[in-house]
Amino acid sequence: RDAQESRGLGDVYKRQVTPSPSETTAIGRKILQEHPGTTGSLGCAISEAVEVATSTPGYRYVLGSVLNQVLLHQSVIGLETKAALDKYNIVPDIIIGCAGGGSNLGGLISPFMGEKLRGEKDYRFIAVEPASCPSFTRGKFAYDFCDTGMVCPLAKMYTLGSNFIPSPNHAGGLRYHGMSSILSQLYHDGYMEAVAVEQTKVFEAAEQFARIEGILPAPESSHAIRVAIDEAMKCKETGEAKTIVFGLTGTGYFDMVAYEKFHNGEMTDYIPTDAELEASFATLPQVPGQD
Repeated sequence: RDAQESRGLGDVYKRQVTPSPSETTAIGRKILQEHPGTTGSLGCAISEAVEVATSTPGYRYVLGSVLNQVLLHQSVIGLETKAALDKYNIVPDIIIGCAGGGSNLGGLISPFMGEKLRGEKDYRFIAVEPASCPSFTRGKFAYDFCDTGMVCPLAKMYTLGSNFIPSPNHAGGLRYHGMSSILSQLYHDGYMEAVAVEQTKVFEAAEQFARIEGILPAPESSHAIRVAIDEAMKCKETGEAKTIVFGLTGTGYFDMVAYEKFHNGEMTDYIPTDAELEASFATLPQVPGQD
């Protein structure tokens, strides 16, 4: 989390919350030396958490996204969604989820994707990621480290390179350089689509949703809301009737600083250049057979 959010969390829970990357770990110090002034990423936080866990007796670290077992946990979301839809005989045409590491999206679509893979039903799946960290839409399908400090095992996934740190933005956990191996394979094989959206458009959708539904969504969740609205507007233009399901993954009450910046016109969109991505791709590990 950034420094301002960390101070707020510390006040609420009466605990010390340290923003990552930090000076409290060797990997954190290394990242800060290589990327002076960086606000970090999920990949940075993973590296620091693993270092603390492995150097503290009795501690263990379990990755909260990306890996197969996490998607299995999150499949409860999809199973409950499908049970509710089945109860009312509703069959979705489009299923949309935000995508960072992949756990929310993977959990939501899992039972529906199973039906598609078995040829029982057909659904359109859309993964939505931030344009500032476009792993699916502009990344490479390659073996890479799951963390910036390169201490976790390699995984075959769509990645921007473990050294890639996105610009400071408000995409929450979607600020991750890679994507779940399962989702990456599904995307690579054409079972799923992906869209990248700018954060100002995300916050426009978030406010529209809040005013209509009364729920202030998290910036992360609002990526899915943005594309759900876009797909609904396409239906309005064509006159088609489609059932759209999207995942609302969290509320935005910890993100009022971001909403304030959006209102004050201080929020900007940054999209990495091809040159920046190529520089990061150059750091991918050398694996036999890797392009």
